Amino acid sequence: MVGTRTFGRAGWTVSEIGFGAWAIGGTWGEVSEEDARAALNTALDEGVTFIDTADVYGDGRSEKIIGQVLRERSGDKPLVATKLGRRLDPHEADGYNAKNMEGFVDRSLANLGTERLDLVQLHCPPTEVFYRPEVFGALDDLKSKGKIGEYGVSVEKVEEGLKAIEYPGVVSVQMIYNMFRQRPADLFLPRAKEKGVGVIVRVPLASGLLTGKMSKDSTFADDDHRKFNRAGEAFDVGETFAGVPFDVALDAVDALKEVLPADVPMAQVALRWILMNDGVTVAIPGAKTPDQARSNATAGGLAPLSADAMDAVRDIYETRIAPHVHQRW
Repeated sequence: MVGTRTFGRAGWTVSEIGFGAWAIGGTWGEVSEEDARAALNTALDEGVTFIDTADVYGDGRSEKIIGQVLRERSGDKPLVATKLGRRLDPHEADGYNAKNMEGFVDRSLANLGTERLDLVQLHCPPTEVFYRPEVFGALDDLKSKGKIGEYGVSVEKVEEGLKAIEYPGVVSVQMIYNMFRQRPADLFLPRAKEKGVGVIVRVPLASGLLTGKMSKDSTFADDDHRKFNRAGEAFDVGETFAGVPFDVALDAVDALKEVLPADVPMAQVALRWILMNDGVTVAIPGAKTPDQARSNATAGGLAPLSADAMDAVRDIYETRIAPHVHQRW
């Protein structure tokens, strides 16, 4: 069964491994609705109590599948977090106004088939948004109306996260943190823990690199962001392979295999590495199949990684990966 952690000052108890629902929405290659539902149901059966989605994942497909699955299940409901803002075109700071955000919330309420959204996150908005108190005031108003329970932000950069947690209403920050993106551990994670802010870790497996199953011959479907966004053509390049050049990352994965436990799937070890930091609340790996969902859920139950293994991972990051990513995000 998955372990649990307290979601900062929001006070929720959530599974430390969640379900990232980007892949069941789109841009990860073809995933049938049957497979999507099976993966989500398996995660919930394994004790996952936190689901993360967004209104743009499959243009609402991900939210709708989640809503359908939850309506069919009995018992306690998981906490569902969604995101808003990326439907804006152009995606500019001025678009994050009260009217637009309420419209996005209403659409997500309909997609999920619920009367209140548990947690709404600004979806990697332009940096300027974090310097506009009126944006967060509009979110406070949506709380007062009862349309959202709590709100947080999803960010690209550590600096944006640090700015966001200055707002008293922000209960969570979602950001990339994994063996290939270690900068959040230096300042952000301790600061968030100190302020009682929940931390949702996305891209925990670096778009699959940290499963250890990829090679230079790996191929991806045309509708998979790992093919069409390698240089940041569609959105921030840091979302694809954590922003690490593919060949550099493959060499680093080979080095990691030499220092990590060989008797446990690398994906599980990579998730366990994230949970070694007590500033993390929940990691949200995606899953397109029941087997992937089951494997992800297992990771929280692994024994802690040894100090030697942690030091070795840090050394590989600093020598091979940091020059490509550390100063960027």
